[in-house]
Amino acid sequence: MAEVPVDAVGKRVSCGGERATVRYFGPVPPTAGLWLGVEWDSPDRGKHDGSHEGVQYFTCRHPTGGSFVRPAKVSFGVDYLTAVRQAYKIDSEEVLSEEISISRKKLKWGNIKERGFESLPSVLLSRSDVSGSGADGQIRTTTPSILLQTVLDALLALRTCELHKAYNRLRLPPDPSALRHAFSALRVLVLNGCQLTWPQILECAPMWPQLEDLCVEENNITELQRLEQLNLSKTGLSVIQFEDAAPGNDTVSSLTASVVLLCLDWFVVNELAKLPSLVRLSCRGNKLVSGDGNPKTANQMLIAKLEQLVVLNGCEIHADDRRGAELDYIKMFGEEWLKAGGRSQPSPQFVCEHPRYQALISKYGAPEEGELKKPEPFALKNQLLKITFVFPDDANRKPLEKKLPASMVVQKVKGLLYRLLKVPAADLRLTYTSPKVMVGTEFEIDSDLKTLQFYSIEDGDQVLVRWS
Repeated sequence: MAEVPVDAVGKRVSCGGERATVRYFGPVPPTAGLWLGVEWDSPDRGKHDGSHEGVQYFTCRHPTGGSFVRPAKVSFGVDYLTAVRQAYKIDSEEVLSEEISISRKKLKWGNIKERGFESLPSVLLSRSDVSGSGADGQIRTTTPSILLQTVLDALLALRTCELHKAYNRLRLPPDPSALRHAFSALRVLVLNGCQLTWPQILECAPMWPQLEDLCVEENNITELQRLEQLNLSKTGLSVIQFEDAAPGNDTVSSLTASVVLLCLDWFVVNELAKLPSLVRLSCRGNKLVSGDGNPKTANQMLIAKLEQLVVLNGCEIHADDRRGAELDYIKMFGEEWLKAGGRSQPSPQFVCEHPRYQALISKYGAPEEGELKKPEPFALKNQLLKITFVFPDDANRKPLEKKLPASMVVQKVKGLLYRLLKVPAADLRLTYTSPKVMVGTEFEIDSDLKTLQFYSIEDGDQVLVRWS
């Protein structure tokens, strides 16, 4: 039987290429011998919830997240320094024993010296099953120049400004504030896929006194407190709801400053209107549509619905922009407002869908019937986008200007580029920049099945084309 640590419960293990956490160690009658009860990172790998024949040996977050495995089949990992040696140590005798021939002429090796780890500026230990820091003080003396390591205990030897710890499972320290000195220079922290809850993140926050950017995608976050900026890109989130506030009223939520959303509908927009301190919103690439199908109209509606907004998709909202958007919004939904009994008391459904409409009526007055707008289909000719294709990795190739429909899928764009460049579409990688939003920032175009309109590509934008 493989050696099992005395404190096995809570340890991380790997088995057959999958990661798990030990939740139980002991017998499982009527079978003979000892078993490890593990909770898999991927619940699809498991078979049960930690029970066997009516006996609950351990619990899992998912009803099929658990399994019993023999200790001999798992690895408890290695310490940090062992992982570094396995990844970076060069056996000079083995190298010298190799023969290299060029044009039938054998080459001789010169003086080969084994490289020490003292000068390594960084190490990459992905999938190395690092389970601990090793002996006290050894990290500082063996790899003193390392900027990034992979075990929380090892971080006491660091003074790094950026740390990526994605897809690890971290045991929280008993006194986070005692580790402030170890992270005094930390500015950027990535903890994606670490199965952390928001209270756990807040508990650790005293460790990071200078932290500016925290990324916690794919965690067990179900509540948000004491938050200043929120990035929900690529989360699949479809609903945000503040149940403490009725339509048109403010919530007591502490969310302030900035929200980034890539999955958005008008119900979510109405909920965001309850955040009195929300001044920035980024929702490029969302599926918001207006009655006429024009993405610019959808932006006008966003401005009208969100009174507190100052910046939309990186562009400042000026007073004239807001006034125009709000007046157009009144005209756009005026007929619907009248049918809902607007001159006396609008129906609850209308108020729910347009919570700010009555406030706009008080601000500008009710619309006259001659002013009411009926949404008309957005003509195809108005959806043609003038796009400039540039090739940053090919200095000899001149920029190419094309007019393309906003409804064109990326796959067809790549087909067009294939005909022009003779480069297979599968090898093409596209990004785009906009002169109107965060100048110089490249936005990924990462799905061949999405349209140009989905990515909020507008007339005059620039698409950067690279290939492998």
